[in-house]
Amino acid sequence: MILAGGRGSRLGGVDKASVEVGGRTLLAHALAAVHAAGRVVVVGPARDVAGVVWTREEPPGGGPVAGVAAGLAHVRASVVVVLAVDQPGVTSSTVERLLDVGRPAVLVDDEGRRQWLAGVWRTGELRAALPADPRNASMRFVLGPLRPVEVAALPGEARDVDTPDDLGR
Repeated sequence: MILAGGRGSRLGGVDKASVEVGGRTLLAHALAAVHAAGRVVVVGPARDVAGVVWTREEPPGGGPVAGVAAGLAHVRASVVVVLAVDQPGVTSSTVERLLDVGRPAVLVDDEGRRQWLAGVWRTGELRAALPADPRNASMRFVLGPLRPVEVAALPGEARDVDTPDDLGR
């Protein structure tokens, strides 16, 4: 599941999924990271990209937990990878390292911060953890009780693109 429904307000309202980094859109980076998935669900405005299931959080802009709730409605697998569209350093090898843990796992940056939008979850546990109203709920509050294993990020993996400075790096 790729969360691509944010407002991009710190980037001046730009659609993050269409921002290019290294000659590819952020969405293309995220799709490449999960290319081995049997089914890919993208939560955000639909684009002309074949082979994925598109859905929207309710309401649009309702935050990442609302995005996860919308995406889960289309997940059939027992394990789900959840990625933000704005982390171009997350690759298929990142996803493999998270999956190799064999239980819920999140990427942890070099400052020890859990990257809640770069993780692997048991689908049933994730569904059960979601609040009845997921709008603007905290990912940390919802996912923290699932006690994910922390997987150290390699250099550059956990960087996200939130601001023009981030994009410049």
